[in-house]
Amino acid sequence: MPIRPEHRFFYPIDWPQLSDAIRFRRARGRCEECARPHLQRVFYLGDGRWWDAEISGWRDGHGRRLRTRLRDEDLLARIRITRVVLAAAHRDHDTANNEDANLAAFCQRCHMLHDRDEHQRRRWRTLFRRKAMGDLFRGPYPSD
Repeated sequence: MPIRPEHRFFYPIDWPQLSDAIRFRRARGRCEECARPHLQRVFYLGDGRWWDAEISGWRDGHGRRLRTRLRDEDLLARIRITRVVLAAAHRDHDTANNEDANLAAFCQRCHMLHDRDEHQRRRWRTLFRRKAMGDLFRGPYPSD
């Protein structure tokens, strides 16, 4: 995920090199949570299962190979395609802690799941701010 300009000063100057070392040397170009490959198009279902072309089989949301066959008759209608992009993430959400054990290579899906609480907090703050702006400029909301 790209770093927003207002947050760039939280990251060290050598962040691109750190990110590359984590994503490509340590993780070998695969998500450390679900094993999706970097810059590859993958077929996936909405529940985290995805098709790994290297093993010619399905994997679950944690990268484990599925041993059972998928029995859904409408499977082709549910399949989507995405292009995987790896990002380096902080496991403890502290951008100052750049120790090797605290950094992880995550795909978009795993990164969003990892940061779920932060994204929900931002969404609620934005909605609260919009309501406060409405109160400020338009007066109280009408009661039903």
